[in-house]
Amino acid sequence: MSLFEPTIPFGEPELMRASDFLRYLHAPGGPRARVVTELTPGQPSLSQSLLADLMRFEHSGQASEVLEVLAACVRHAQHVVVHLQMGESVVPLTVFAVDRLVHCPVSIDALLLQRPTELRVLHVEPAVLRAPGDAEASLVGEGQHYHPLRPLLWELALRGARGALLPEIAGQVAYRVAPGVDLSGLRVAGALPAAIQKLQGDRYTLREMADWPGFDSERASRLLNALYLQSGLIVSRTRPTGFGESFFGALGR
Repeated sequence: MSLFEPTIPFGEPELMRASDFLRYLHAPGGPRARVVTELTPGQPSLSQSLLADLMRFEHSGQASEVLEVLAACVRHAQHVVVHLQMGESVVPLTVFAVDRLVHCPVSIDALLLQRPTELRVLHVEPAVLRAPGDAEASLVGEGQHYHPLRPLLWELALRGARGALLPEIAGQVAYRVAPGVDLSGLRVAGALPAAIQKLQGDRYTLREMADWPGFDSERASRLLNALYLQSGLIVSRTRPTGFGESFFGALGR
């Protein structure tokens, strides 16, 4: 078996050095140094819609952001493995969008302790691992490496590299929290509870939120991204004749 096998279903992979993984991407016959896998006939493939989104994220001279890649995976409901550079190592994070789970060979706490603003997406490809309970039991990893997806999305939105609104919710809009949004099990502290309570009662623009106590434009954007990724944001798009509402509460469903 190649040392650079992207996912190893029989047991857990040891973390590779980022330098070794990058050499693999650049090697002749390898998938090249692009975020998205070069697909070959007979292999599992990314959906065309997800592929189009990921290709759009490959900014010239910049790495794709973790949050926007994960948001795209959830939005298109496809299971993928996202290879993240964490310091000198590469962590294969397998996202099970439908099951709302992730598989990670290191703990999520350890992943987020390593300065989430510095996590870098190196490569994205279809997942080989399966979620717990899948009929292909040999492709299911060890149970302790599966974690809920929701807290990871929440923490990356609030603490990761992206400080601007995700493009799906940006524009001439106002926001409010959907009734009954479930934020249980998430870290909601500081100025967040009061802000969420206000958004449950009325709609506000990003500019208005930036003037709230404990907030500025970046903190407001981070909160809105976090709520969107919890399927709990209602967006009202401004029009010449007034507001028209668009519900962003069904992300990934």
